[in-house]
Formats: sequence, C-alpha cells, structure tokens
Amino acid sequence: MTAATALDQLAFRNLLPGDPAPWFRQRSSNNPNFAFDSAAGRYIVMCFFGTASHPAGQAAVEAAQANRDLFDDEKTSFFGVSVDPQDEQMGRVQAMLPGIRYFWDFEGTVGRLYGAVPENANPGDPVSLRCFWMVLDPMLRVRAVFPFKPDGSDRREVMEYVRALPPVERFIGFEIPAPVLIIPDVFEPDLCRHLIGLYEQHGGEESGFMREVNGKTVGVQDPSFKRRKDYHIEDPELVRHLQGRIIRRVNPEIEKVHFFTPTRMERNIVSCYAVEDGGHFRAHRDNTTKGTAHRRFAVSINLNSEFEGGELSFPEYGPRSYKAPPGAAVVFSCPLLHAVSPVTGGRAFLPFLYDEEAAKLRERNSAFVAEVGVIRRAPRDLEVVANRGLLPARADCGRSGTRASSVTTCVRERGQTSERLGDEDRPRLALPAWRSLVLRDPDRLPVAYSAEP
Repeated sequence: MTAATALDQLAFRNLLPGDPAPWFRQRSSNNPNFAFDSAAGRYIVMCFFGTASHPAGQAAVEAAQANRDLFDDEKTSFFGVSVDPQDEQMGRVQAMLPGIRYFWDFEGTVGRLYGAVPENANPGDPVSLRCFWMVLDPMLRVRAVFPFKPDGSDRREVMEYVRALPPVERFIGFEIPAPVLIIPDVFEPDLCRHLIGLYEQHGGEESGFMREVNGKTVGVQDPSFKRRKDYHIEDPELVRHLQGRIIRRVNPEIEKVHFFTPTRMERNIVSCYAVEDGGHFRAHRDNTTKGTAHRRFAVSINLNSEFEGGELSFPEYGPRSYKAPPGAAVVFSCPLLHAVSPVTGGRAFLPFLYDEEAAKLRERNSAFVAEVGVIRRAPRDLEVVANRGLLPARADCGRSGTRASSVTTCVRERGQTSERLGDEDRPRLALPAWRSLVLRDPDRLPVAYSAEP
C-alpha cells in the first residue's frame, strides 16, 4: 500500500458551521480534568496546531498571544490543542490567564472528536494531522472553521473574524431567552413562611456537588465553586403536601411545553444562600455524573424576597438572569448550564423531577454512586472558566445575616398526579434534622388526582 493510498483511507470527522461541538473532559494547562462544556457562555477559539515544534504550529501559538486583548474569558476564550508531550515538558506553550489555555491531547482524544486526528488511526502509529482553527458560539456550536494555509494568512483571517464578532448576548443578532418556565403561585405565602421557619428552627448543613472520581459519583465540597446550606425535609406529611403542589401546578406546565409527565421527585430541601457565607453556585449542569444522569428537570421556588443577588442565569443564552417572586417556580432542563449569583440572603425549595424510565436509569447507575464520604478540595484544585456576571466566591454585599431561601426539587415522569391536603393538615416537623427518612419508594409522586388543594 502506498503512502498516498494509506492517507486516502484515513477517516476524519468533519464538523461544519451549525454542528454542536462535542463535549469532553481533558487535562489542560490549568486543570487536570477540564470539563469543556463548562466553558459555554462565551465565544471559544480552538486551535488544533499539532505541535509547537513545527513552524506553523509555533506561528499559530504566537498569533494567539499577539492578540492577547481578544481573549479575556468574558467575550472570548482561546484553547490550543497540542498532541506533542514536549510542548508541555519544554514549556513551548504556556497558559496566559485569563483567556488563553491549552489542552494536552497526547492520545488524540479531543483531536478525533473534532476532526484533527483520524478516527481510524491506530495508537502508536504515525498519523497525518489536520491543523485548523475553529470558532464556537456561546452555545458551543461551530460558527466558523479556518484551515491552516501555506502562506499563514489563516492567522490574520481568524483574528479579524474574532475581533468583529457581535456581543455575546446578541451573537445571532438578537437576544435569546433561556428555555425556562416561570410559574407563579406554586406555593402560598403561608407555606413559604412555614418552610423558612423550619430552616430557622433547625438550621442547615453545608451542601456540596457531585463529581465523578475513579468511576464513582461522590460528593465534593469546594467553597470557591459552591456555598449553600440545606435543610432536608423529613416529615412525610409535609413531603406529600409539597408533592401535591408540584403535581397540580408545575406538572401541567411541563406537560404542555415539553410533552413530558414527571412521576418522581428527588430531594426535598430548603436551601439557604447566606451573605455571611458568600452564598453562590458557579456555572454547572445537574446531570453530568452517573449518579445524577436520571434527572430531567430542576425546580427552584423562592420562599422570600428580602435579599439581593441569588439570581439564576443560563450563560449559554446570554447574561440575563432570573429571580422569581416568593412562591413562584423557575423550571429548567437539567442539562442546561446555569449559575446562582452571590447572595445577600435568601431561601428556596429545590427539587428535581424525572420519570419511570429515568428511575430505571437511576437504579442501573446506583452501583456507581459512592455510599459515603465527601471530598473537600481547595479552590485551586477546581479551576474553571469564570462565567460572565459571576462574582468571586465571597461577596460582602448587603446586610450581614440576610439570606435567600428556596426549595429545589427534581421531577421524573409518569401520569398526571396530585395530592389532597387541606389547611387543617398543616404539617409539623417530627424528626430531627439531617436524619434519613426511610419511606417506601419515597420519590414516587402520588397517582391520585384531586381538584382541591
């Protein structure tokens, strides 16, 4: 077989403008396990230069550095992709924060996804690389591709293109609203006050977030990424009361807009973002681990309004933020990148919703969930791209001691359901805080529908 014939048989993936860019995790110049999807919300310039030992690769790296003003992590970020271990070992390319980073793609994993490395290349064999620039929009979709040219004019063309890009919030010519539902009057004022009272009475414990570590889904605490305290509701009567409100007032909107019927609700917590803790939650997605892959919709119901900050934002769709009035719900799909801005105080009810198929997935993935333990990491171990509109982890803004309260829930799918609870059934907390309440299939939403609250 001739060299030309072998080259013809190489299969490269071909991403075109309009295609979604593949997500991946890869070691980078600043993070041992960089989650690329977390960089959404800004333009991304990727440069598959192969190796900086080659004159064309070195010139591409120098072009990015020479246009340093373009890459600020607010409007645009640059990611170079190297397949040469000596680029790292010899320091031929180095990060320049904010804005300029490099992926160490020595196995060609990222290159295969994006079409720089042949998909059918055998490990260890010499391969023919395709070198090019790729510009992604804030939704991580391909916007433009600039192949390397023999005369190097691609470098000037891509920098001129990036400099002329419109503002992030108008990247297609007008602002795009995030695909979220705003549902008023899900909880009555008395119920909001009752839930806040439970938190004030029993307090909350620091909550973390889920990460994949050595093949297991484990809880991680990193105050630079998230600061929030949660109180777990343990009274079964109160849980049923809350489920009834979700069934009657949230499910119909989800069914109407998304043609999806939740049947299960995970997690019943009253959450508090407190100013004294610098309460916040940096940009994240809610179902990126095996232990959370079953989640379909997140529900955030504010319980009070006497606070500033604590607004939900969805960076992929621009900097606009959302703050519902007390008792109203913000409902969104769990794969959406979202963040909570630093708070001067507030509380919320925050469940997740899913369906029977997702329940089967959760059961299958249960083997990958760590039984106990929380990993605590120093802030430097979890470097992420700063998201537009987010402040540092601690924010001294507003009155000390003021808090934001909300309830968070997860919904899973099934038939339309509701619960009948009258005012005379006002629940009382019966179990100590943070004890696990063992119920028979506690996540399943009741199936009997009632026309009365």
